[in-house]
Parts: sequence; structure tokens; C-alpha cells
Amino acid sequence: MNIGLFTDTYFPQISGVATSIKTLKNALEKQGHNVFIFTTTDPHIKKGTVEPNVFRFSSIPFISFTDRRIAFRGFFEAAKVAKEVKLDIVHTQTEFALGMMGKYVAHRLKIPAIHTYHTMYEDYLHYVLNGHLLRPYHVKQFTKGYLKNMNGVIAPSERVEALLKRYGVKIPIRIIPTGVDIESMNEDAPHDVRKDLHIDKDAPVLLTLSRVASEKKINHILNVMPDIVEQFPNVRLVIAGDGPDVDVLKDQIERLTLENYVIFTGNIPHEDVGNYYRMADLFVSASDTETQGLTYIEALAAGTRCVVYDTDYTEHVFDDDSLGRVFTTQSEMLKDILIYLKQGRSKIPQDKLDAKLAQISSKHFGDQVYNFYQDVIKKYQEDHKEDLND
Repeated sequence: MNIGLFTDTYFPQISGVATSIKTLKNALEKQGHNVFIFTTTDPHIKKGTVEPNVFRFSSIPFISFTDRRIAFRGFFEAAKVAKEVKLDIVHTQTEFALGMMGKYVAHRLKIPAIHTYHTMYEDYLHYVLNGHLLRPYHVKQFTKGYLKNMNGVIAPSERVEALLKRYGVKIPIRIIPTGVDIESMNEDAPHDVRKDLHIDKDAPVLLTLSRVASEKKINHILNVMPDIVEQFPNVRLVIAGDGPDVDVLKDQIERLTLENYVIFTGNIPHEDVGNYYRMADLFVSASDTETQGLTYIEALAAGTRCVVYDTDYTEHVFDDDSLGRVFTTQSEMLKDILIYLKQGRSKIPQDKLDAKLAQISSKHFGDQVYNFYQDVIKKYQEDHKEDLND
């Protein structure tokens, strides 16, 4: 099968969506399919760089998310390329420029188009004129409009499915949680991250890895750090990632006198992420806006226990205390972190880890997506029998 993935964000950009797309691409290619990425240009890619099966279209930084980009031309060129590579299906990963480009290509080539709804935009309205311009109603209308005339949509969790149904989306919805490429997560060239960060090998380390932005609620983790430090004076919190709230969090750290206990790493190269998960005693996330919990399952793939905010997605992942615990309040988060730190650094039992990794593997992810493709293509061909014979 020839598959076109249309996305505004792709490597070398660092985001959960970019990682999810790369994971899907690799999983589908291992099945023997041809996967073509249609995405934006990126200033971090050297001119003349050859990227097999990746087509980039002229773009500019996206308003309010300057580390993300949006294409401003290329519709006809994309249709030409898609026809040449004989796409069988379009799979969009964004509702913006490349998403519209994907819909246009599918219409021109008379092939089905599906979408993955990655982002709960209602959680991000504050980025646009401090929340004074857009309202949840606008998100609902925009989402319904984008998904109109598409042939299916993937929801990474039950929470996303419920949202789409609340919006009145009528096309087929399939819940498919994002998987993790477990092999690549554990094949990273090992190096001593603790040594790089000047952390004692015996110090308990908490890791949070994400875009450093207000919706990730990293400030909630900082709020409980003084209590943790009181019981574990050599503890360290590593904040991996970059984003608009770095200075805000540094101010909070200064107010709480945590300068000696918190380390900012900046963005982590994708090939090094596994090393960061493995060096930590616990992965911690206070974000209540996650739609697919990619960092949680990456941490598990690296064998690191987690303490994360409770969502409908987490209940399918953390169903055993040996894997991790979930919370809804800061006091619960503190309690859970202390429980694990008091146990000392211990490995997740291999049989339980293997069983869980089988559920969240990239292979399982790719299989489920491919099955959805087949169902969508079959239905499309039945509904458009006359048009396809013209």
C-alpha cells in the first residue's frame, strides 16, 4: 500500500506529534508498505539534504507557536507528487495547511482520507490573544468543518473520542492509542546522562520530559519539590525540553530556593531520549491535557516507573503499581512520588513489563492503523463505485 502522511510538524522538530508520525511511518514500512511524508520546510535542515520519501513545502513560523511551522503553498505540487507515487490513502495529522493539502490531494486523486486528532485545542486557546479571541464553540465548528467529507478519524484515547462525539462528528471514529518503537528506544547509543548533568550516581532523580509550557503543569511538580527535598536531600528534578515557560519556572525555582535541585537540559535529540528515561528513578508528569500519553509509554519502554496525572488513557496503562501510579491532586502526586522513592530504585518485573510493552508497541499500533486503512478503503470503494469507474 502507498500511504501519504500529511503533517505540519516532523523531525527535526521535537514534539509528541512528530514522534507519533515517525513511529507510525516505521511501523508501516516494517509491514512492507511505502510511506510518504508531506510536511513543511525546516530551517534546521541543511540545504541539499536528501530525505527519502519526504516532501517539504515552503513554510513560515506559525503564529503563537513560533517553533512550529505552516506551509503557504504547494497544493498543486503535492497533488502531482501524490499521483506519481500512486497514493492509495491520505492520512492527515494536522487540521491546518498540510491537512487541507491532504484533503485536496485525496479529492483530486479520488482516494479516501482519514485524520488523526492529536490536539485538544480547547486546552490551548490561551495562546491566541490570551484566550480573548477564540472560544470552545469556535474549536467545535472548526473541527466539524475540517472533518466534513473525510472518511474516518483516529482518536488516540477515549477522551478524544468523547470530545469528537460531543462536537457532533459523524464519520467513523477508531480509538487507536499511539505506540512506541521499543527497539529504537532501547537501542540508543548508551552514555552516562548523570555524568553529563553532574548528578551523583546514587542520587534519586525525577524526570519530566515535554514542551516546557503552561499546559504541562511543571509548576505543580515544583510546588511539591520542597517536601521531597526535606526527605531526600540529594534528590534532583531534571526538566528535559524547551518552551515558552522556561523563565517562568526559573523564577518559581528561585522563590522556592530550589536552584540546587532542579536541572534544565533544553531540547533532547530524539536518539538520546531513551538514555534520559533510563537514568531516572521516576518519570513524572502533571499535565492534564495529554491525549495519547506518549512520554508515559516511552518511559515504560525504557523500564522506568511513572507518576502521572490521571486521565482515561492512563487507566489502560497503569493498571499495576509496579508500572506506575496516577494522581489528580498535588498532594496525591507528592504521596506517590515519596512511596516510590522510599522503595529505592527497583526494576519493573520483567513479565509485567513485557506484557505491557506488547500492548503499547509500535507493531501493535501499526497493525491497528493498517486495519483501519483497509476498512476505510473498502467502504470508500463501495460508496464511490460509479465515480471510480469513470
